[in-house]
Amino acid sequence: MPVAEVPNLAPALPEIFLGLSAMVMLMLGVFQKTSGPDGVLKASRMTSSLSVVMLVLALALVITVSGEKLLTFDGMFISDPFATFSKALILTAATFSVIMAQDWMEKQGCHRYEYVVVMLFVTLGMMMMVSANNLISLYLGLELQSLSLYILAAHQRDEVRSTEAGLKYFVLGALASGMLLYGSSLVYGFSGTMDFDVLAIMFNSGAEPSIGLVVGLVFILAGLTFKVSGVPFHMWTPDVYEGAPTPVTAFFAVAPKVAALALFIRVMSGPFGGLAEQWQQIIIMISIASMLVGAFAAIAQTNIKRMMAYSSIGHVGYALIGLAVANEAGVKSVLIYIAIYIVMNIGTFACIISMRRDDRAVENIYDLAGLSKTHPGMAAALSIFMFSMAGIPPLAGFIGKFYIFMSAVEAGMFTLAIIGVLSSVVGAFYYIRIIKIMYFDKAVSEPLDTPLPKPIVGVLVITSVFILTFIAFPNPVINGAGLAASALF
Repeated sequence: MPVAEVPNLAPALPEIFLGLSAMVMLMLGVFQKTSGPDGVLKASRMTSSLSVVMLVLALALVITVSGEKLLTFDGMFISDPFATFSKALILTAATFSVIMAQDWMEKQGCHRYEYVVVMLFVTLGMMMMVSANNLISLYLGLELQSLSLYILAAHQRDEVRSTEAGLKYFVLGALASGMLLYGSSLVYGFSGTMDFDVLAIMFNSGAEPSIGLVVGLVFILAGLTFKVSGVPFHMWTPDVYEGAPTPVTAFFAVAPKVAALALFIRVMSGPFGGLAEQWQQIIIMISIASMLVGAFAAIAQTNIKRMMAYSSIGHVGYALIGLAVANEAGVKSVLIYIAIYIVMNIGTFACIISMRRDDRAVENIYDLAGLSKTHPGMAAALSIFMFSMAGIPPLAGFIGKFYIFMSAVEAGMFTLAIIGVLSSVVGAFYYIRIIKIMYFDKAVSEPLDTPLPKPIVGVLVITSVFILTFIAFPNPVINGAGLAASALF
């Protein structure tokens, strides 16, 4: 009887470690919770602290196993510089999200140890997504992430808005997953394989794709567009961002966005890279629509979380310009952009999480009036993030947009670059409006609570320093993005 071969698990070591960590912390939380009257709070604080350690250790493992292209599980799982760069961003975003959440959850009375356990499972799903090398492993990672995100959106289950956000996200997410699965089945039916490497060889050989295969590709594109909240599949974003607990919204705005864009890049550049003529025009239209909707719809918003939702739709539009270019320079520009984007968003949401009056969370933009007098440090940090998102030089956001627009110009896509620049100008209005409210409007109600929690202060300092000094030390991110992009081409 032949002995079954044991797969080489080294490429998947960070994922295995994170999965085991989540299960161990689930058990620890259960036993700590039953240890006394303060057990729930103790369990929440313990799992929160431990999860930060686990995420940092997972990041160290990702860096340790990085290097050349490695495959495992019969070629369904890949570890390469692109996956390493994406996972580093995902784990960084998840770590900061956990750090920012604990104090807010305690004050809102929804501190449950399950929160960070589910966060670890979300992160595990995202890491599996960016290492997928097969349509089946792609779907497994995507669904692990999505099902966990539905739970997080409805985490504040005593709040109607939070429950509604979870339900809306679940219904629309199930529709998107169905479209992705149907597209994958069509691709398999007309090509005979689900392996990315085999699909890449098939399409790069110059063979004319069948109509059924192109239809399958369109369904896959629709499913992935929902995951990055691109127009026209963006309708869930403002409602879910507004209804979900603020730390969950902060997490939604960074880590899943990075994972979905990375997956988008891998799928379009890898197996379907030879079909660029078929999907390029679709990406261009999604990019233009997302930039315009993000720029104009955000102007009317008074809830800062809804405004950030439309802002994220606009930023996805900018990032998709690099994907539409469909070459190595375009992918490099997307990776640089999302690396800067997550730092800007983490800093901004650290400020939004700090918006409390009489120990209650407030979300209206006009609640920031007079902030420069009561919280000068927070006002200065938020101004840095707003100017950076608007693309004002010499901040990091300007560098990100510069790389994106230059990749389009070099590829001869002048119209796309011009629309991007014009929508960026429109978007600058609602970013600069927040700065005007903080510094020039008179406070109409009680000032926000002081002082800020120490973890939030730490996050604000780290992110604002990164945004300010990026132009002086851009090489680590730019070189890493270049190496990651070259791995796909």
